[in-house]
Amino acid sequence: MNIGALIIGDELLSGKRQDRHFSHLQSVLAKRGLELSWTIIVGDDPDQLQRFLAFSLASKDLVFSFGGIGATPDDRTRQSVAKVVEVPLSPHPEAVAEIEGQFGHAAYPNRILMANLPEGSRIIPNPINRVPGFSLNHHHFMPGFPEMSWPMLEWVLDNYYQELRNLAPEFEQVIYVTKGRESDLLEVMTKIDIDFPELRLSSLPHLDKQPHIEMSLRGDEKQVYEAMAILKAVIEQAGFNWSNQLTDNH
Repeated sequence: MNIGALIIGDELLSGKRQDRHFSHLQSVLAKRGLELSWTIIVGDDPDQLQRFLAFSLASKDLVFSFGGIGATPDDRTRQSVAKVVEVPLSPHPEAVAEIEGQFGHAAYPNRILMANLPEGSRIIPNPINRVPGFSLNHHHFMPGFPEMSWPMLEWVLDNYYQELRNLAPEFEQVIYVTKGRESDLLEVMTKIDIDFPELRLSSLPHLDKQPHIEMSLRGDEKQVYEAMAILKAVIEQAGFNWSNQLTDNH
């Protein structure tokens, strides 16, 4: 199962606010041996929002969405999800009960609008003010406020995905190549990519005072050692240097 994130809000794109969800989600997933496959930051424009939601909802990915589920005119996530999946947006009985339980008569006429959810949704309890988020299939929509959404994220993982663990590659080997260029190693990298499709290969050139290429392989330990041996042999045959760590001598 791939895991994705949708982070929604014009204020992030304009720079009025800095996103905090991406790094937090990374750390929460890492504790479970999981990692993100993709992340999209999108504003509140309805056409843009529906375009990316259509992409996301068409997948079988596990997706965490942050932002846009309030009642103000610029909060369009609930409405956009309903349009994309072509279901009505209607009062969810559990959401209504939560909001009424928190605010009483003050829930009307405005706060109660946040109980209008796409048909077929399940609510995500909000421990801060009881205005819930919602889940639809493997998509989970939460507020943009970290103090609300982060506990809700943990709740979703604990209640729906307790057994989803350790999908990220556990073994990684990194080498640092000096006196060489990526283009000279393209052929062997392509071969490894074809011959070891389950491994994740990364090549990161650094153009600082010590120019070098940081190359890594992640995945099954035996396959990593086998593929890395091939890579090292080609590096040496090309007359380049490699080491397991970058030192000042490079």
